[in-house]
Amino acid sequence: MSGPDIVGVAARRRAQPQHLLRVRGRSVAWVPPLVLLVAIAVVDWNTSAEFRIISWIVLVPGIAAAICGVKATAVFAVLGLITYIEMDAVWPDEYQSGMPDFILVAVGGALATLACAVRIRGERRMLHMRDVADTTRRTVLRPLPSPWAGLDHAAVYLAADSEARVGGDFFDIQPGPHGTRVLVGDVQGKGLPAVEAAAALLGTFRESAYHEASLAVVAERLEVRMGRHRRYVTDLGEDLDGNPARGVERFATGVLVAFPPPGSPGGHIEVVNFGHEPPLVAGPDGVRALPPGDGLPLGLGALAGTGSGIPPVRRVPLAPDETLLLVTDGVTEARDTDGVFFPLHERLALAVSTDPTATHPRHLVEVVRDGTLRHSEGHLADDTTIFAVRQVR
Repeated sequence: MSGPDIVGVAARRRAQPQHLLRVRGRSVAWVPPLVLLVAIAVVDWNTSAEFRIISWIVLVPGIAAAICGVKATAVFAVLGLITYIEMDAVWPDEYQSGMPDFILVAVGGALATLACAVRIRGERRMLHMRDVADTTRRTVLRPLPSPWAGLDHAAVYLAADSEARVGGDFFDIQPGPHGTRVLVGDVQGKGLPAVEAAAALLGTFRESAYHEASLAVVAERLEVRMGRHRRYVTDLGEDLDGNPARGVERFATGVLVAFPPPGSPGGHIEVVNFGHEPPLVAGPDGVRALPPGDGLPLGLGALAGTGSGIPPVRRVPLAPDETLLLVTDGVTEARDTDGVFFPLHERLALAVSTDPTATHPRHLVEVVRDGTLRHSEGHLADDTTIFAVRQVR
């Protein structure tokens, strides 16, 4: 599992509507309207004149419009009209349905074909917008090789809005000459403005995490970038959704982690917590939480008054067989039907004690993902990111 595990397809494909009812890759959507056409003709042939149902044939192109393409719908409209004429002609004159039903079948077929064309156009537009969202997702949450830069990792991203496919959660790994840095965070708010803020932070992280030797300087760069972004949105006067700018309210929580470069003494990592959920460490000895975030979120450093407002860099132990788990509040604030929050620490400790292999990054994110979805019954109130990383042994 490299990169975000998001339901979707690559944005490079051309947007094409997917036909329903496929068997072994071939569309069989034409079968239901064809069966209905034959059934109506057979029933009409074998019933008395007082029970003529041949006019029901207008349903055939209607059903085709819902599940077939435009050409197939037009074919069924023509077949329906021809079948109506033939079936109506075999009865004596006094039993013929006449011109009114003929007009009904003809107009119904034409309207069904038009409705199918509108449906196909809407599907293509929807798929195009989905591809745009996929392109945005790959820009913000770029695919990550696994393992990469001496780290084994796995990630799951679940958007609260299944159609949005990307939100304000963000994460990345940036190797460099001073070690490998990891960033996981959550921008306040939703929609395109949150995505824009996340993209701004990730761009700064990817550059500063590579060039700067000090993690404190990387943290400072992120704080400055968030402040600049807020001022830009405020000066712009409106956000990407066309609403009045709320840049002064935009902030982001996050955790910045530094793994030592290869060849240097290991057994520890450096952590800067910008008011985010404290990471958990899962290993053979169980699950423990790192110190809680005592710093302000990114963008709110000026509220600290004196000083820079940058949280301190903490040096914490991390054994080679331990995995660092970072999540956003989509996990910790997931609730069941009774309003009870998801007990992440307890569920994780139970999984690790039951199965020692659960500490592997891929297994760890699967445990948390499945537990969160079961606890909330699939109703996520916020975007959810689950990111697990450990040094390659």
